Amino acid sequence: MYITCDMLQQVESRYGKPDVLRLEQAISPEEMAMVRSSQKNGRAHDVTFFIFNPEHRVAVIAKPFFPPGAYRAPSGGLDPGEDFVQGTRREAWEETGLDITLEHYILRVEATFTSGDDSLAWTSHVVTASTPERALNPQDRDEIREARFVTLEELEGPVRRVLWESGQGLFRYRCRLTDRALELIRRLQG
Repeated sequence: MYITCDMLQQVESRYGKPDVLRLEQAISPEEMAMVRSSQKNGRAHDVTFFIFNPEHRVAVIAKPFFPPGAYRAPSGGLDPGEDFVQGTRREAWEETGLDITLEHYILRVEATFTSGDDSLAWTSHVVTASTPERALNPQDRDEIREARFVTLEELEGPVRRVLWESGQGLFRYRCRLTDRALELIRRLQG
């Protein structure tokens, strides 16, 4: 396993103990194949990061296959043996071009993706981060078509609507993850 219990204990001691959300999400056979293709060396996780700039706007990304108007918080997987913080900072750099500072470990989503009789356990570790930067410049242009900053209201409104109305299970998973994360972020903001 890439992310060990010892690693999570260290992260929790530094960035807080996250809420845990358990859910099941139906996805299409094509989506299941896509998730399975990301499981190099048995990977079954991602780290999702809500990166805020000085104007309190959050970074979002669009992959090449996303429909117009579809964005989500950036995420990526750690490499075997990679430190959680270093891996998260590396993924943020690759997907947004931003140098980030981790702030809070807010949510762990323990998901089961299902497609017919097939199922797959997946964990998303959700963190908040900040950056002093105002311009996005994704480094991995094969994986990221576009990155931009949006308001929380845009993320909850038109962006969420496009993702949900797509009918795709993985987009709906991201909506559910984001809904809970934004509740927790607002709680942190007081």
